[in-house]
Amino acid sequence: MPVAAAPRPPRLDADRLGTLCHALSDRTRLEIVALLRDGERCVCDLQDALDAAQSRLSFHLRVLKDAGLVSDRRDGRWSYYALVPDALRELHDGAVALQPRPLRRRLEVLGECCG
Repeated sequence: MPVAAAPRPPRLDADRLGTLCHALSDRTRLEIVALLRDGERCVCDLQDALDAAQSRLSFHLRVLKDAGLVSDRRDGRWSYYALVPDALRELHDGAVALQPRPLRRRLEVLGECCG
């Protein structure tokens, strides 16, 4: 009886993964993402939690927003930020796509062993 083929890992989109990784390459931005795990937060709450100047926080939020990792909405004079779940799935799928392939799969791709 033939063995079922293993599911193929997601295809690597190096440009997208690079954008996401760059946006998360800063400690402050990682802290912002961690603060948003429980849901939407007002920018003033983020500022207090991070003890960050408004201009510095705005810069980091802009990087995360440009990468598509967070979304924002205005309510009167307040801005609220939330994580974009699809972007986190893209990050996960990109990391999975980078996992080493089992030796057997590499041999199938190459057609033979180089040794």
